[in-house]
Amino acid sequence: MRNMLFGALLALFAGAGQAAVDSAAVVKTYADVALANYEDALTSAKRLQQAIDALVARPSAETLRAARHAWIDARVPYQQTEAFRFGNPVVDAWEGRVNAWPLDEGMIDYVDASYGTESDANAYYVVNVIANNSISVGGKIVDTTVIDARLLGEVLHEADGNEANVATGYHAIEFLLWGQDLNGTGPAPADRQGTVQERHAGNRPHTDFDPANCTGGHCERRVAYLTVVTQMLVDDLQEMVDAWKADGGARAEVLTGPQQGLIAMLTGLGSLSYGELAGERMKLGLMLHDPEEEHDCFSDNTHNSHYYNQVGMMNVYQGRYKRLDGSVVKGASLSELVAQKDAALDAEVRARMNEAHDAMLAIKQRAESVETYDQMIAQGNAEGNAIVQKAIDALIAQTRSFERVIAALELGGIEIEGSDSLDSPSAVFQ
Repeated sequence: MRNMLFGALLALFAGAGQAAVDSAAVVKTYADVALANYEDALTSAKRLQQAIDALVARPSAETLRAARHAWIDARVPYQQTEAFRFGNPVVDAWEGRVNAWPLDEGMIDYVDASYGTESDANAYYVVNVIANNSISVGGKIVDTTVIDARLLGEVLHEADGNEANVATGYHAIEFLLWGQDLNGTGPAPADRQGTVQERHAGNRPHTDFDPANCTGGHCERRVAYLTVVTQMLVDDLQEMVDAWKADGGARAEVLTGPQQGLIAMLTGLGSLSYGELAGERMKLGLMLHDPEEEHDCFSDNTHNSHYYNQVGMMNVYQGRYKRLDGSVVKGASLSELVAQKDAALDAEVRARMNEAHDAMLAIKQRAESVETYDQMIAQGNAEGNAIVQKAIDALIAQTRSFERVIAALELGGIEIEGSDSLDSPSAVFQ
């Protein structure tokens, strides 16, 4: 009885002096935040393109480092947009072109001998498109003479229906800028300079992009691939910006009705929090102690990717987004809508989200000062493992609160994406 009275008082105080929040207004804010967030992702991708143009025009250690930093900066707004996945068909149909991972990098460029020479699961495993004007796959000759958007997007990306054949998007660019990360879960070579992250990431030389002093071979084709794939990323992000504008298909989809918009919001929040982030991106790698399972594996930027996923979920729930220029887009929020229904539940959700944020922040801070994410998930690293597991637990608790919101708002049979690593751990090792 006491808890019921307390909840009623919270609801009374929350509603005092303010107008009721309308579901349609909440969904409109969601679309407005999506548009602003994707616009920032596009802006940062164009800055990345400028840095890559400078790299290929004047290859040097400095221009390569600047391009890498621009890539890392570009991940900040993009990773926040992942909160719009899973509940929006327009986004889900598009997302694989820009953020698919993990990738079999031997399809794109040269790899270390330790990578192997073939894979039973992927005929394109080491075809090395950059080194070859044609490739032979399963007795079929594929002409790769011209590296253009058609070749990368229509011929190579997810070739043979294999999701490991990632030819486009952020991670293809990441691999070209950094090369393979050959450090595993151990320490980086002692002679490497820079931050913890820079010492542990891939170590591609800038001369891989210098035709006059070419290392790695085929520098002109590597430059062509990097230039084309970066333009494709800019074009793809422009497409998604247009989709969230006033006459865009993604906006129209969620504004069809408030109920449909709320379902999209909570499907996205629950699925990113649970199956995707807690499960596929974190628990799986921790179970296997495998650095290949980290998200931004070539750059060792995974700590930032995870952290900004959480920030993106908080943006959606709170109905606000801080833009790259410091301005804030905000409006009627899901938090306010939940508070009208059950103020105690809203307080619970916000508390769980803050706990998940703090757990992600702890990972981020450790990665920036002590050890990289792939070292944290290493077998035998009890302290690092515990920090990652704490974040996983916080994400699961956050998801349970989202499920209570779904019930409270009477949104019906929303399916939150699962993961074997969380739901059926024994299946991971089969």
